[in-house]
Amino acid sequence: MNNLLIVESPAKAKTIGKFLGKNYTVKASVGHVRDLPKSKLGIDVENNFEPNYITIRGKGDVIKELKKEAKKADNVFLATDPDREGEAISWHLAKILNLDESKEIRIEFNEITKDAIKKASKNPRKINLDLVDAQQARRVLDRLVGYNISPLLWKKIEKGLSAGRVQSVALKLVIDREREIMDFVPEEYWTLELEVKKSKKKFSAKYVGTLIEDKVSKVKIKNEEEVNSILSVLDKSKIAVYKTEKTKSYSKPSAPFTTSTLQQEANRRLNFPAKKTMMIAQQLYEGINIKGEGSVGLVTYIRTDSFRLSDEAVNSAKEYILSNYGEKYYMSRVFTKSKKNENKVQDAHEAIRPTYVTKNPDHIKDSLTSDQYKLYSLIWKRFVACQMADAEFDVTKALLNGNGNIFESSGKSLVFDGYKTVYKYSDESESKLLPELEKDELLDITKIDPEQHFTQPPARYTEASLIKDLEERGIGRPSTYAPTITTITSREYVVKDKGYLFPTDMGFLVTEMMEKYFSKIMNEKFTADMENNLDEIASGKVEWHDVIKEFYKDFKTELDVAEKEMEEIEIKDEVSDVKCENCGEFMVVKKGRYGKFLACPNYPECKNTKPLGGKDAAEETDEVCELCGSKMLKRKGRYGEFLACSNYPSCKNTKPIIKTIDVDCPKCGGKIAVKYSKAGRRFYGCTNYPQCNFISWLEPSGQKCPKCGEIMVVKDNKIVCTNKNCKNEG
Repeated sequence: MNNLLIVESPAKAKTIGKFLGKNYTVKASVGHVRDLPKSKLGIDVENNFEPNYITIRGKGDVIKELKKEAKKADNVFLATDPDREGEAISWHLAKILNLDESKEIRIEFNEITKDAIKKASKNPRKINLDLVDAQQARRVLDRLVGYNISPLLWKKIEKGLSAGRVQSVALKLVIDREREIMDFVPEEYWTLELEVKKSKKKFSAKYVGTLIEDKVSKVKIKNEEEVNSILSVLDKSKIAVYKTEKTKSYSKPSAPFTTSTLQQEANRRLNFPAKKTMMIAQQLYEGINIKGEGSVGLVTYIRTDSFRLSDEAVNSAKEYILSNYGEKYYMSRVFTKSKKNENKVQDAHEAIRPTYVTKNPDHIKDSLTSDQYKLYSLIWKRFVACQMADAEFDVTKALLNGNGNIFESSGKSLVFDGYKTVYKYSDESESKLLPELEKDELLDITKIDPEQHFTQPPARYTEASLIKDLEERGIGRPSTYAPTITTITSREYVVKDKGYLFPTDMGFLVTEMMEKYFSKIMNEKFTADMENNLDEIASGKVEWHDVIKEFYKDFKTELDVAEKEMEEIEIKDEVSDVKCENCGEFMVVKKGRYGKFLACPNYPECKNTKPLGGKDAAEETDEVCELCGSKMLKRKGRYGEFLACSNYPSCKNTKPIIKTIDVDCPKCGGKIAVKYSKAGRRFYGCTNYPQCNFISWLEPSGQKCPKCGEIMVVKDNKIVCTNKNCKNEG
């Protein structure tokens, strides 16, 4: 029996391929194969909002190969990701390959391990059309919003702007926070702290209030007059112990990661942007080449809203903890979803966890990149810690009485580390325990420190806090957080400075226009309710066309009003302090294909341009443009540095900067250059091309294999032979 199994990515195909026998051929669709056209709306509004799907450009060869393999196979199984988008990809593949959708052709698994793949291959199911419809509804909704509002913003404000159902609401949250900060009025308050001493041990005590009938009434000190009033009755040299208390406190481990909590923690602890976190997590899920084992999927599926853990995972954690830390460190825990929106499709999955708890990050560190190691460590430690005992602290607390004014001091000491022996990222702080104190004992006051403060405005969003807020408000889904933040930063609606998100003037302008003309889309509750509607579609409770129809009725009304009433806004160019040497006008800042540059405002009469200084500066070179004679500038692009004419945009001449490595070409003896394919993938080629056609995806080492004489290359920080039959590692 010849079976064809189709997944999305080649990396996933490679990992799965080794688990299935000779009866299986595993191929990759390389993501989506069909989608809405980019050049037009692609939705028939007059025909019940039916989408017009087309084959994605560039996928012809992939589809041709899949059709060829499908013809040879007795059975075709679709093993795309276990979420709505994955279900939709399977559905599109079934359409293109003419598969019978009534048959059980869908395979689903949450981790790429031998047991999971074997079990899933024995239990295929039908494609879940409810999940497909939920994904179609999301795609159609986002297309209707984006492809109708974005051109309007181009026309009325500036080209290149965009709006979206989730992105615009996320931007509004950042704008609203900035408005809060701008409107914030600071209020004065004071603190009063004493440094006291018993024998040689010093500790601090903070003013908390006054003693009224043996009860402490908390008081906030508002101004200097109130501080002086307290100081006027306070003995400056001695203070009495009013009450002491000794207690225990316990710190519990956090739940294992969901998509949003992983993005938040990676941002806080590792300073990873959400996009980077998801990219590395995808690599860990699809498979990493582990020395001696081949490709191994290290974590479970990475898009999930669930804290749930399988029985097998819990048992494996128990065994690991008992054997490595001892019985007192183990504590069985069950984590349940505590949010309002519990019934999501992603909640059917497990939390993000390691597939093999025995693969300690430090044991496989040599097989991981630095970033992969950091993220895998975070996931592994969080999972192990969640099944460990609480950390235990001794806490001492003392109230000191200075003529009816009460000061509080406390100390905290770790007595049992529990889960903290593994997960040391916790912000839980500890301080030294207080000395033994007796009621009415007099202590020496060694320092009195009154200090003025002012209340602070709410903090600006970081990526982590914005993701947390989006999730708590029910806006978007795990798969949307990273691309949403990427969009609002790439459009320059917000900029990042020291980790904080600052809205730009353009961000304010677009938000104000959206609030004025598209109030429903900008309403957080509406956006959250729409996500719930999509969940209802996924559960089979609502028909997707009805949801779109209901949405479009009000949206079309708002769109028509906006097209008639939205005023055109002239965005004036930023004027620099640089004078045009040709006509004397102050030059203005323009945006071009390669970033910002200076241009004369008298264009087209005066076509003078020059590079912009500062962040967008380009470095002058001695090379001259062969087209117009101007100097060439060194600029940074997507795939590294390149040369561009300083007379841009009048002259658009560019050329690559060829970087070579200190290795001779094994074919002709020329130099090896670092190059990039059209898709942006780095490769190594001879500088004598096209006379010499040497090419390698891996960096040549300059060595030849002592066993077989073939070229040796650098792979995973090791020098290996390119001959597949020779497994020599230098």
